Order: sequence, then C-alpha cells, then structure tokens
Amino acid sequence: MSDFDIRTFYTDYLAALNAREFDHMEQFVADDVSLNGRPGTRDAVVADQKSIIEAVPDFTWEVQELLVDGDRAAARLVNTGTPEKPWHGVAPTGASFTIVEYAIYRTENGRFVEMTSLHDSAEAERQLRAA
Repeated sequence: MSDFDIRTFYTDYLAALNAREFDHMEQFVADDVSLNGRPGTRDAVVADQKSIIEAVPDFTWEVQELLVDGDRAAARLVNTGTPEKPWHGVAPTGASFTIVEYAIYRTENGRFVEMTSLHDSAEAERQLRAA
C-alpha cells in the first residue's frame, strides 16, 4: 500500500499556488499531463497559473470540498481576487470577484497526470462589470 496521501498532496499543491511557488510545480504536475482532456505539459500548466497571477495578483484558491476516490480527486473551490489587468475581457476598476471552480484530477506516481477544471468566468465578468 502506498504512503501517498492525495488529500495532503492537494492541500500542499494549493498552498504552493497561493504562495506563488511556481518553481515547485514539478513536485505536483507530471511533465506530460492531460489538460481538460487535451495533451499538455507542466510548462503549460505553470504558464496558465502565472497568467492568472499576472492579471489578478491577489488571486486565491480556497478548497471548500475535496472528494477522493483512489488516484482521483474532485474539488470545489472558491476563487477570489481583484484584477489589476484586464480579466475575462473586463478592464480593471478596483472591483473584486468571488467565483466557484470545480476541478478533477488523477494522480500517478505522486503527481497530477490529468487536470480538468471549470470556473464560472461569466459570473466573474458579471461581478466586475457591476462594480
């Protein structure tokens, strides 16, 4: 039986994201990874994460619910932030957003090999335009 604890692994992954420790992503994401059902790489994952932080420097991922089934995990997160650059087609105004994200992962050899996520970008846009 493996000592790998996907709950701790996921908590550590979010902590690294929230601390902007992108240089530690090799601990969490395999070199080659499926991203939303398409072939991808860890470099692509990190580039996407960095692009989020570039536009929304205070972006935060907060897990609300984490379900585990063997080598798979599903999470419901709350994402918050205040864009300083255009975000989802909306120029920054000082307005913040709070949205829900759903993510599903599969791990292999202690790293993510499949990553699928969906967040409510229409709600983020609505909140930013309403301010």
